[in-house]
Amino acid sequence: MTKTTDSDELLTIAEVLSELKGISRATFYRWRATGRGPSSTRLPNGQVRIRRSDLRSWFDSLPS
Repeated sequence: MTKTTDSDELLTIAEVLSELKGISRATFYRWRATGRGPSSTRLPNGQVRIRRSDLRSWFDSLPS
């Protein structure tokens, strides 16, 4: 078994929304649908996960 680093951690959408503070689930899904959100992965069971490193990269790429 491989060890997971913090940057490889897979976050749920609820965890991502908690970190973004104040963004609604609908807004997040709209961002995903239009390609403006962080990169995400769909698990075999259909759930969506976002790597912490992808969330950081996406956030850092946003205009200030």
